[in-house]
Amino acid sequence: MSSVFDLKLTVQPEHIDVLGHVNNVVYVSWMQDVATAHIEQLGLGLKEYIVLKHAMVAVEHHVQYRKAAVEGEEIILRTWLNDINALYSFRQYVFYRPKDKAVLFMGNTQWACIEIATGRPKRMSPTFTQAYQPILDTENPLDFSAYDA
Repeated sequence: MSSVFDLKLTVQPEHIDVLGHVNNVVYVSWMQDVATAHIEQLGLGLKEYIVLKHAMVAVEHHVQYRKAAVEGEEIILRTWLNDINALYSFRQYVFYRPKDKAVLFMGNTQWACIEIATGRPKRMSPTFTQAYQPILDTENPLDFSAYDA
């Protein structure tokens, strides 16, 4: 069973665009960063992909920008798996700002399993399907109360 995974960061100057807030492309980059950190924590990250000769690649992203973030703010990047089948996993994201209890961003990605050598679709091995489990129905991925002071 997987669970929600959080990665804390502080918005840096390089994240800011000419309008003075986090650039939209940075949010997509953060999706990749938190997903990578999560799979590493699950014990099936990039190093294991090479050994197993197959990997997960992004097929489709959906994003919703809700509020702007600015330099110096602490942000919680949260991700979790909400579904999986033989070829695909489906990952959700919520980025949260604790100081005002604001959801800044929501998104999801459909990931496909491929054979690294050919780039062709491949059924997930049992190693993948065991590691990449959806969160339990009883877990609320939008509960950030642990960060509320």
